[in-house]
Amino acid sequence: MTDVLVAWGPAGILLLSILDSSGIPVAGVFDALLILIAVQRPGVAWLCAGLAVAGSTVGNTVLFWAARRGGRNFMNKAAPEGRSAKFQGWFRRYGMITVFVPALMPVPMPLKLFVISAGIVGTAMSEFIGVVLAARALRYFGEAWLGVTLGHESSTFLKSHAWNFVFGAVMLFVMLYLFVLMRERGRGDASL
Repeated sequence: MTDVLVAWGPAGILLLSILDSSGIPVAGVFDALLILIAVQRPGVAWLCAGLAVAGSTVGNTVLFWAARRGGRNFMNKAAPEGRSAKFQGWFRRYGMITVFVPALMPVPMPLKLFVISAGIVGTAMSEFIGVVLAARALRYFGEAWLGVTLGHESSTFLKSHAWNFVFGAVMLFVMLYLFVLMRERGRGDASL
């Protein structure tokens, strides 16, 4: 199925990104496919990146909405007394950071778990969509740029810099975490 969708070009990228982001495992190498299309067909690279952003946002929003509809009841039944409230408090405090970082990074990170969590705890849909759009735009347009600029050397570049991307993701998470802590401290000082 993935091969057929890729053969469809931009329309296939759109459908593939919707399916992949909504929780239907169709291709574990979506990023590589996007870069490959950018290398082979630079004229449609930017269109494919835009469609990948749109499709991923739609797919993640479907997963988010499904979790919002059915996840709260499941969580309240499955989580022992008090643990559900602790998790919800933690996610409200740090949750959108945990959505942004894996949505941005092409290394395997459990984005779907955090998308579902965002839906369960009642994150505002506009905030969720904004975070996914920002992260996916940076990621997919960056990959298109990489494919157009480096051509066939793109995969070599990614392989040789994989640990740099992991380190970058960790550093980004730490910086965003510190930002949240400073913001909370500022609110605490303002209330005194």
